[in-house]
Amino acid sequence: MSKLFVASEVFHGAGSLSELKNLSGRKAIIVTGGQSIKKSGTIDRTINYLKEAGLETVVFDGVEEDPSSATSFRGAAVMADFEPDWIIGVGGCSAIDVAKMIWVFYEYPEANFEAMTQPFNVPTLRKKAKFIAIPSTSGTGTETTGLAVTTDREKGIKYPIVSYELTPDIAIVDGEICATMPANITSNTGLDALTHCVEAYASNIEDNYADVLAKGGLEIVFKNLEEAVRNPTNIKARQNMHDASFMGGLAFNNAWLGIVHSLSHQVRALYGIPHGAANAIFLPNVIRFNQTATTRYPDSAKLVGKYSAEGLAQEIEKLRAAVNNLGSLKAFGISSEDWEKNLEYISNNALQDPCTGFNPRKPSLQDLKDLYNACYEGRVYQY
Repeated sequence: MSKLFVASEVFHGAGSLSELKNLSGRKAIIVTGGQSIKKSGTIDRTINYLKEAGLETVVFDGVEEDPSSATSFRGAAVMADFEPDWIIGVGGCSAIDVAKMIWVFYEYPEANFEAMTQPFNVPTLRKKAKFIAIPSTSGTGTETTGLAVTTDREKGIKYPIVSYELTPDIAIVDGEICATMPANITSNTGLDALTHCVEAYASNIEDNYADVLAKGGLEIVFKNLEEAVRNPTNIKARQNMHDASFMGGLAFNNAWLGIVHSLSHQVRALYGIPHGAANAIFLPNVIRFNQTATTRYPDSAKLVGKYSAEGLAQEIEKLRAAVNNLGSLKAFGISSEDWEKNLEYISNNALQDPCTGFNPRKPSLQDLKDLYNACYEGRVYQY
């Protein structure tokens, strides 16, 4: 038997943010990031809709990229004073992920962060509050997943906190919110969504529902990402990408991911390479590595007019270039000396990453080193 995990309610389409005015409750805290989401007017509209619903609101803002557990603790302290019954994450992945972790520490102030880095070890939530996710980027799918990524700055490690308890109660997928997203972020997040679709479909968990969503999301990304990058005010393309992001998130929430993410988490934490950009570098070579262990790639390739794993890998490389993303880790300015110094460390961390357990082919430490080196140089992995 399988179980499909999804947000209890999903509102999607341009203008769906207005559904907040129908919310029932007393108090809501809005967790968000920097100034861009405020300048777009999204936060003001969110507050106004909540006021229309009769909810008292407070904003916890300034969530940084790759947020640390310390940010979650600060937010939980604010929440303890305010005592909301709704927590609303608005913005990019970082804001929503922090909102999820604030939710945990609000309900369980003494929760052990280290213990929660082990999969499915988050305590039972919804004793004090429920959660709403409203993404402003089209990539992570965090609005429908039981996943929150937190960075340990001292160790230089990104921890994916995995638990279905973290799946939002309500997701609002409104493409209008994305209209002001810069081209480079549109590109990076869109390639992240693509990676979710490819990895979820090829994972070692078979799920018919996840499979259909992954393949559908992949097709939408290939048809809409370049248009969304080149013509950012095309709301139809924006909504399509937002929907693809949600579909990819829903797919991997039920089938999980693979070593593309295991590899990517480490270079984001240590070198600051944008997550989607790193995924797009690793994905073609991971397809080449995994092709001996799965027949899923030729099936995915048919959606883009190809018939082999290599054909799919090459089409992803073409799309990556078309939306102005780099093809190697070295291109981000990492010196060969710095790379060699950290290779063993990041490879070990990638091997232990929770996503590695769902990869269709079990990698060795040397396999991950070889993949890292090929992607550092920007060359084709020799399988």
